[in-house]
Amino acid sequence: MLHLAVLGIGILAVIILSMDDIPPDLRHALRYAISSVAIVFFVEYVLRVWVAPEAARYRESSPAMARLHWAVSLPGLIGLLATVPVFMWLAGYRIVGSDAASIFCVLWILKLGLHAPALSTLARVISNERAPIASVLILFLILLVIAATGAHLLEREHQPAAFGSLPNALWWAVVTLTTTGYGDVVPLTAGGRMVGSVLMISGITVLAIMTGVLATGFAQEERRREYLRVWEQVARVPIFTSLGVVTLSEIVGKLRTRYYPSRITIVRRGDPGDSMFFISSGEVEVRLPTGGTILLGEGAFFGEMALLERQPRSAMVATTRPTTLLVLYASDFYEIASHIPALAEVVENEAKRRRNENIDRTSGAPKR
Repeated sequence: MLHLAVLGIGILAVIILSMDDIPPDLRHALRYAISSVAIVFFVEYVLRVWVAPEAARYRESSPAMARLHWAVSLPGLIGLLATVPVFMWLAGYRIVGSDAASIFCVLWILKLGLHAPALSTLARVISNERAPIASVLILFLILLVIAATGAHLLEREHQPAAFGSLPNALWWAVVTLTTTGYGDVVPLTAGGRMVGSVLMISGITVLAIMTGVLATGFAQEERRREYLRVWEQVARVPIFTSLGVVTLSEIVGKLRTRYYPSRITIVRRGDPGDSMFFISSGEVEVRLPTGGTILLGEGAFFGEMALLERQPRSAMVATTRPTTLLVLYASDFYEIASHIPALAEVVENEAKRRRNENIDRTSGAPKR
């Protein structure tokens, strides 16, 4: 958050400094702000170079090689670009307004990409879908050249300035194919308008295909990431790990991961019993109707009694510390139970044991 705040201050100062009608005092303050941000990024870069050997991926390298590897990595190069204003000032250059130093300061916006968690996902999607994407781009290029050539032949006599050369016609084709339609160049002949009409419809089709390819790739990548996240959480629950890898893979697709901070109510008394919960990490407190409480830790589960009996919840459950839960809904539970009787048997036995304990508490009998 501090890094993003400093980045925002620096970029905002560069933008405001490009205005000509700001007071001199504000102009001086903005220059000092830009200088301070540049110094912060320079210190950050030096510190990151120094601690690079501590990173796990560089643990097998010598300290010098680890620092070199980080320096030539994408985060290292972006960090180096962010320090360019400092080297310019050390060389005697000073910020006057919207000049070269301010332009170099805009390189700070590249650091914002380091905080975008989906960039790595986007890179994997493009890599996985490179064949369909390349096909769409080739189709785009074919339509672009054909339309530009047709417009050049049909319109060059009527509009030599706009269609007299293929580069000019390509500009019109790009604007039309991307459905931008600036309106600065419009075909006048019937043939040119027909070419433009076909090109606009083709542009919508090509962009729709590209959108579909990327959307499908993102959905598949997110499903894979979610599968791996759930698998990691499932592996911490003993009741699942004892069922074997093949059975585990079937269960993973049915579970949903939920993260709760401490002192958050998960279920309330009277809520519909449409799901049960497995504790992957953390701890929850079960508050019984009789006034007692039970603490459940990692590997335990709850909510099975209401799910099996198809009745409202009989107790309230809240977290005592940050907790990760795996949620199994009723429809998925009964589907899994039909294929994996062992899981259903364990859940039913635990529900029977807890039901007997509740009866003992209510009647005042000693606990077994």
